[in-house]
Amino acid sequence: MTAGGRPAEPEVIWARPPRAGRGPRPAHSRDSIAAEAVRIADAEGIEAVSMRRVAAGVGAGTMSLYNYVPRKEDLHELMVDAVSAEYELTPPTGDWRADLLALARQTRALMLRHPWLPRLLSPVYGFSPHALRYLEHSLACLEPLEASGAEKLELVAAINGTVATFVAGELAMAERARSLPWSEAAEQGVRTAWLGSRLATGQYPHLAAALTAGDPVPGTGLEMADVFDRAVSRLLGAWGA
Repeated sequence: MTAGGRPAEPEVIWARPPRAGRGPRPAHSRDSIAAEAVRIADAEGIEAVSMRRVAAGVGAGTMSLYNYVPRKEDLHELMVDAVSAEYELTPPTGDWRADLLALARQTRALMLRHPWLPRLLSPVYGFSPHALRYLEHSLACLEPLEASGAEKLELVAAINGTVATFVAGELAMAERARSLPWSEAAEQGVRTAWLGSRLATGQYPHLAAALTAGDPVPGTGLEMADVFDRAVSRLLGAWGA
């Protein structure tokens, strides 16, 4: 063990005692530490999360916090696990596509509530207690699908990757809209008029046909939830056909 309670060798935070060292009963818990870190990240972004800020928020000294959480990476893992507890995992219906679409919707909502989450997702954070609960439930939903366990895990990963990419786009668009010195509608009107002038030249016949087919185009009025459902449903449709 190095100074400040940091481990000298790789270890999994979940295999570590809740608090290093001996002494009186711990004054804090991993749950309270994770909750404070999530609160800061939700309000100010993941960049604002530091051991010093979290320690101050729970009323601990910065160095004493390392007795509970040896590394900032461990703090991030606690945060991901904490918000993963928000999933409502109802019993599978037997329709694995419908069940996984419902899970994907929950994941999207989770990421929109916690915009920092997509940046922290990685295989390193895939095996925390609540993540294991999520994966076990996902595989239970996939029980009717005739595929190997590895293929099912690949499908779950593909869905989560699709959700993370989709939400990242949503968050980027929302951030851009907030930064505009005019309304988003005014911006869209100017861009639509310019696009119309380009299509009128006849140089883009396929694009013109696609845009005038009568179906809404993403970003021009179609509800993003509908676009999301289509994207995930198409992915699910490619499996077990």
